[in-house]
Amino acid sequence: MADDKTDQASPKWVETLRKIVMNNLLVIFMIIAVIIGVAMGLGLRDHISTDDKRTIFFLQFPGDLLLNMLKMLILPLIVSSLVSAMSGLKAQASGKMGLRTVLYYLITTFCAVVLGIILVVAIQPGYKREASIERSGGKPKPAEGLASLLDLIRNCFPDNLITACFQKKETTIEYEEVQLTTPAPSSTTDDMTTAAINMTANMTTEAMTTAAINMTANMTTEAMTTVAPKGGMNVLGLVVFSLFFGGVLARIGEKGRPLIDVFDCLHHVTMKLITLVIWYSPIGIAFLIAAKLVAMENPGEMFTQLGYYMLTVLVGLAVHAFIVLPLVYFVIVRKNPYRFMYGILQALLTAWGTASSSATLPVTMSCLEERNNVDPRVTMFVTPIGATVNMDGTALYEAVAAIFIAQYLDVPLDFGKIVIISLTATAAAIGAAGVPSAGLVTMAIVLSAVGLPVEEVRLILAIDWFLDRFRTAVNVLGDSFGAGIVEHLSQKELQEMDLHLHKYLEDEQNGVVNTFDVKTAIDTKM
Repeated sequence: MADDKTDQASPKWVETLRKIVMNNLLVIFMIIAVIIGVAMGLGLRDHISTDDKRTIFFLQFPGDLLLNMLKMLILPLIVSSLVSAMSGLKAQASGKMGLRTVLYYLITTFCAVVLGIILVVAIQPGYKREASIERSGGKPKPAEGLASLLDLIRNCFPDNLITACFQKKETTIEYEEVQLTTPAPSSTTDDMTTAAINMTANMTTEAMTTAAINMTANMTTEAMTTVAPKGGMNVLGLVVFSLFFGGVLARIGEKGRPLIDVFDCLHHVTMKLITLVIWYSPIGIAFLIAAKLVAMENPGEMFTQLGYYMLTVLVGLAVHAFIVLPLVYFVIVRKNPYRFMYGILQALLTAWGTASSSATLPVTMSCLEERNNVDPRVTMFVTPIGATVNMDGTALYEAVAAIFIAQYLDVPLDFGKIVIISLTATAAAIGAAGVPSAGLVTMAIVLSAVGLPVEEVRLILAIDWFLDRFRTAVNVLGDSFGAGIVEHLSQKELQEMDLHLHKYLEDEQNGVVNTFDVKTAIDTKM
């Protein structure tokens, strides 16, 4: 009998284990890839010299394929996701409730980006080593200050959308030394040359030195400012165009429906391609990590920097989750935000386990309605939008990662580029898919926007799977707080909707023919 019970219990245990493995298959592959990459890299260091660029080049080939796939998806992802998101907000964002929802999402996402930038600039996780980047002189230097700000605005409005896909504009400054004094008009070139030869022949070394000093004193430096094309996708220009294009599509109504369907289809196809790339990513990650470890002279230093980087991201996510979002909720709703957080604990744990805000959506809605008593009309309206466009954790992570990579490469970032990072991280977070590790693709958008090499995303691949879970939980938390805030601010609209619905039901019971369409009324209020 005992054997029979064991035989009956065994399949259940195996089935449970199989479900756990299948639900976390991608994460398991990621962890295995990181372990294999580290082991392979450390093992090959004894056989491959750090100067053997050719062998390292071939070792990195599968990883290069992954990076090329990420770069390939940048353009369709930017255009399709932003146009689709903006055009899809017509019905939802036309009323006060929709306006509050979108405004809350934009403000909290931007706050997350700013918080991430402040922390990464303060902690400086990428500066824990000596600079190893060779600097070359004699080249035009990028302009700073006002010119950099003008570049930012100029690139928001590209003069050609086709060229914006592969180049942007940048102001450069070349310095030239110019003689202040000019020769007398009556002197010819031959006369001046003869006089100079005679003067040199009759001068001592001290006199020549004095003359040289006087000549140098009469020199001045002039800055030659030019605006020239620079290689690299003009991400900011494409983002601005896509936002306006989607917004106009939303306003023209049914006339724009065919084009909206095209972009929705393009976005759906792009998401499918991203899923395929993500499933290939464990192979690419293993070889990228191995090649990076072989090429590095001091791998321990990189692990130290990654530790600082991970600390920066986790601190930023913790501050945003436990201070910023609760503070916003408390200021507006005047209720205990931590009690609200406790009510959605199951959704947060599900988000951490699945690393997908879209997969967590049913649990999020259930927790909000059953445990926090949020109006179902609000949850059905706010949370689906949030699962698509509200990515506070992802935006913070992308801002920190971009500046960390710049610090690691010893690439200075002026104020203009910091602004670009903040704007593109916010926009990229809107376009981020609610699937695991999709932030890797949007990370390429932010790096391209400030001219950083996309291939350096390999620096953070080893720990991205781990951070992805925390930022997803923060994304879901932001959606949930948004539902509570929007419900509090929309009490008047909700009461009016209840009155209209009550009147409609009364008229229907009394047999009164009423041409009032309650659905239209509800949609208008929302």
